[in-house]
Amino acid sequence: MSDSTSGSASLLPSYDAETIRRLDKAHVFHSWSAQAQIAPLSVTRAEGSFFWDGDGNRFLDFSSQLVNVNIGHQHPAVVAAIQEQAGRLATLAPGFGNDVRAEAARLIAEVAPGDLDKVFFTNGGAEANENAIRMARVHTGRHKVLSAYRSYHGATAGAIALTGDPRRWASEPGISGIVRYWGPYPYRSAFHATTEAEECERALAHLRDLVAVEGPQTIAAIILETVVGTNGILVPPEGYLAGVRALCDEFGIVMIADEVMAGFARCGEWFAVDRWGVVPDLITFAKGVNSGYVPLGGVVISERIAATFADRPFPGGLTYSGHPLACASAVASINVMREEKVVENARRLGDDVIGPALRALADKHPSVGEVRGLGVFWALELVRDRTTREPLVPFNASGADAAPMAAFAAACKAGGVWPFVHFNRTHVVPPCTTSDEDVLAGIAVLDKALDEADKHYTGA
Repeated sequence: MSDSTSGSASLLPSYDAETIRRLDKAHVFHSWSAQAQIAPLSVTRAEGSFFWDGDGNRFLDFSSQLVNVNIGHQHPAVVAAIQEQAGRLATLAPGFGNDVRAEAARLIAEVAPGDLDKVFFTNGGAEANENAIRMARVHTGRHKVLSAYRSYHGATAGAIALTGDPRRWASEPGISGIVRYWGPYPYRSAFHATTEAEECERALAHLRDLVAVEGPQTIAAIILETVVGTNGILVPPEGYLAGVRALCDEFGIVMIADEVMAGFARCGEWFAVDRWGVVPDLITFAKGVNSGYVPLGGVVISERIAATFADRPFPGGLTYSGHPLACASAVASINVMREEKVVENARRLGDDVIGPALRALADKHPSVGEVRGLGVFWALELVRDRTTREPLVPFNASGADAAPMAAFAAACKAGGVWPFVHFNRTHVVPPCTTSDEDVLAGIAVLDKALDEADKHYTGA
């Protein structure tokens, strides 16, 4: 065991697994965790769709870390771009013009739909959503923002107030003006719908009623995840996004599409809204724009909203907005996605490989209640009974109540696959560049791990 660097030329540490564990336990405070109850895996390297721990164990990254490593780990072109930019200009205040900042904005605007042509850069998705609602409020002169219950928009003050899942509870009371609505979820319909068409119609009617009773003249924005991410990978039924767009147009409400998780190839499109031909007023992004190699997020802004700030200062800013290293990584990432046809590959993987393989698992394992997704963005919803749809574990379960999902996750890891699990679901979200063979190998591990979930099945 050594705390020294591994070579005289290196300026960085190269610790063994035990040293990493010891220092991490002593000094690192981890998010969303009871500190005494966790033992984080020590990761020392990664490449493509895999990462290795300090003991040499290899894992297929079926979580893409936090569903952000869309082009895979350590892509040489992106690493080289960061290194080159660090040698040129490592940092710069946001008030200056800069080549990589301008080029990153141009490339993002180029792949954005409609007239969304301006980009405000942030450090991540939470800040993107914070600034999007600020833009909507100033633009409209209104205060309220409608946000869905099954949602996650970030952990900063405004973004956590927008969030609909239990991670919000400890931060309440949050910022004022947030009003909740139920989005579509056919498998567990809040509207007693029996078809996707009914779900769409009734969800839109519910949203319209909410707008009416809250007062449309008081509502600045409706924010939604185009495809709900951590809270279920809920693909909207046909016509829903168009209906939200029409409702916003009717009442002068800003439509904000949170594409932090769904954007940049994850759904087989540059932006998931493209699948339905809908153009929001604002799109928030982060994660896949540069696969998280350097923290970066932002808001893509329509011409109409940008015009509000032509002669009126925007009341917001960040020290690291448009950071050169982050923008360089975005430029390289978008060019890689184009050259290697990552968007097209993600769509093909979903249609031809992941979707069929997961549906085959559902035919085999009674605990799989539903398979849903698109691109490289899929979920298996696990249940105790397919008829009643009782979840494998209770909502927001912890401790002993969460044991069945913990056993499933442990079986995945023992098989060399790092899963993404949330509540009673496992999400299949590897890098969009993962090979067909590796995807199928990972799903074969899920197949064996689902035997753990089947042990708790009580239905007929």
